Amino acid sequence: MKLLDWPANERPREKLLARGAAALSDAELLAILLRTGIRGTDAVALARQLLTHFSGLRGLLGAEIQALLKAPGIGASKACQLLACMELARRSLAEDLDRGPALLNPADSGRYLKARLRDYPYEVFAVLFLDTRHRPIACEELFRGTIDGASVHPREVVRRALSYNAAAVILAHNHPSGVAEPSQADRLITQRLQESLTLVDVRLLDHLVIGDGEPVSLASRGWI
Repeated sequence: MKLLDWPANERPREKLLARGAAALSDAELLAILLRTGIRGTDAVALARQLLTHFSGLRGLLGAEIQALLKAPGIGASKACQLLACMELARRSLAEDLDRGPALLNPADSGRYLKARLRDYPYEVFAVLFLDTRHRPIACEELFRGTIDGASVHPREVVRRALSYNAAAVILAHNHPSGVAEPSQADRLITQRLQESLTLVDVRLLDHLVIGDGEPVSLASRGWI
């Protein structure tokens, strides 16, 4: 049965208009983004298949374009729609930080950085640049791949901090395994970056490790 043949109050778009987006399931919301299904499969059924294929909404929206294009029923157009949706969500979160209130504790920055970094299937190293009152100036994802001493370059972090005239920074990177426990390599990178930033009078306030639970603050553990 095609979606047009469904009762009007059960079609995703009509249901959203009548009851609000919160009333829809993940599959129904995804079906609105997909717009169409494939031969023999309506948009809602295709959405359910994709959620199963990617082990849920988080896996689907965190997937890279190559993985999306290999999934059944996803062409370039639908892949672009999904990636654009995720990027809009990230940018919406970033607007909350744009010259917003001062970051007074690890939880303030942790909420944003977790939302931004948690769903990447690979490691991403980001830097949150702050002014003299510890208000956010910008957040940049500087390095990707395995985060170790060879892949994180202090010179680039210092260069970006100076370009923003930042007075302080907060570092963050994710652990795709979901386990946020800092490694010895994480501590060594933090020490190297702190030494480099100190030379140009930029304070390193914290380094957050992002996993499935609450971010782990190296500063809270006394390692900064």
